[in-house]
Amino acid sequence: MSGVLHQVLSGLATGSIYASLALALVMIYKTTHHVNFAQGEMATFSTFIAWSLIEAGFSYWVAFLLAVAVSFVIGLAIQALLMRRLANAHVLSAVGVFIGLLLIFNSISGWIFGYTVKAFPSPFESGNEKPVLGGYLSAHELGASLVTLAVLLAVYAFFRFTTLGLAMRAVAFNPQSSRLVGIRVDRMLALGWGLAAALGAIAGIMIAPIVFLDPNMMAGILLYAFAGALLGGIDNAAGAVAGGFAVGVIEALGGAYVVGTELKLTIALLSIVAVLIFKPNGVFGRHVVSRV
Repeated sequence: MSGVLHQVLSGLATGSIYASLALALVMIYKTTHHVNFAQGEMATFSTFIAWSLIEAGFSYWVAFLLAVAVSFVIGLAIQALLMRRLANAHVLSAVGVFIGLLLIFNSISGWIFGYTVKAFPSPFESGNEKPVLGGYLSAHELGASLVTLAVLLAVYAFFRFTTLGLAMRAVAFNPQSSRLVGIRVDRMLALGWGLAAALGAIAGIMIAPIVFLDPNMMAGILLYAFAGALLGGIDNAAGAVAGGFAVGVIEALGGAYVVGTELKLTIALLSIVAVLIFKPNGVFGRHVVSRV
């Protein structure tokens, strides 16, 4: 029983990171109706920025904030320079841009920072601390979970209680009507891209001490996050967050007791296939009917 509890708590800790990345995917999907395949590579590049700042002598949290800020600016730039020009383009054009961004960020990360695996420091571990919660979680797992949960709550409060957040929700729901009532649609879309990139950076920095840092670090993580977003509903932010936590628990239990650690990634792939077949709109997604 203690082993199951350990896997569940560990899955929830990892699932919090999947949830933040799933939320970033949903934020882009709700405004573009496309999945940003480059979300993981953008997060990896931001994590490399944080690593290089720490290596240069910056404190962990200063490097964390600077990397998140740089990620936010990168998200703004992508929307302003690329996605705004593709607003009325064919769907394959947008898909091609996302795949191109994936390859570009992956190549730039390797070119600038190298392809060797790097250890990423954790601010929650000093090397001599004991596991927390009765030994069920490491200090980093608990600390990363708390940071991620705080970020998710802050994002929820932003969208729920601020004028700017409400304007962004309106644009995601109906950009044409939002423009008619005076909302700067392009500005809101750019802000959404910036926030999604920042969320991805936080996820990358929090997961890096667990999986180690290299240009392909987030490839598997993105699949888990995508599975969570589909499970909860790709058009439902709260559902995607819940799906991210669920996938974390399913991965932990399945890897420990069903398929083994070597085949854990297949759980995410099977989850994606199962959701697309049996529940395409996700558990919390809404079924949209269009009259033609």
